Amino acid sequence: MTAGVQRPTDPAALRRRATAAVARSAAGERAVAIVLGLVLLVGGTLVALLSYGVFGAGRASRPLLDPMIVAALQAQPLVARFAAIACGLLLTVLGIVWAAHALRPENHPDLVLGPLAAAGDTSVVVSAHAAAEAVAAQAGELPGVGRARARLVGTEAAPAMRVTLWLTDDANVRDVLARLHSEVLTTARASLELTELPVAVRLELDHPHPRPRVA
Repeated sequence: MTAGVQRPTDPAALRRRATAAVARSAAGERAVAIVLGLVLLVGGTLVALLSYGVFGAGRASRPLLDPMIVAALQAQPLVARFAAIACGLLLTVLGIVWAAHALRPENHPDLVLGPLAAAGDTSVVVSAHAAAEAVAAQAGELPGVGRARARLVGTEAAPAMRVTLWLTDDANVRDVLARLHSEVLTTARASLELTELPVAVRLELDHPHPRPRVA
């Protein structure tokens, strides 16, 4: 069986995929917020310097907008209104796009395996849900694990796995992690034809439901 997709082996790419396995990335939203904050900070600083007379006492006593600009706007009030409306609509659309991008569901990629020898050129698509359920089911059978949950995240070209294990009171954490790596994750990588599959494991204590007391 041949690999369907060549996976990146660059250390920086692996670090990004490992970060995606730990938590959903908000780098894009942070970058937009930082740029917007810097623009507002620079604009506010320039206005403050202007009012304090840094650019000349005469300029500080004049209105913020040049009188020629004000006169041009007064001469063409309809154009000024349309320009203000267009700017407001543009800012509204950008805000909606930013909010939609920030609230979008996390990507769960389906993986395409290489063509099977017995099926000619037919490729097999493994859904993200099926791959995650298989890992969770196998991990849940490990000694010391009460239940397990897995999620496949990232992209088809750079997938990552997020696994949560609820451990019983008598669990040996070192043994659980060792068997998870050697049995569950190794099998998953081989089955999905992945050379690298960054995995973030979260451990929780499984609290059994208390039995109801009978008075």
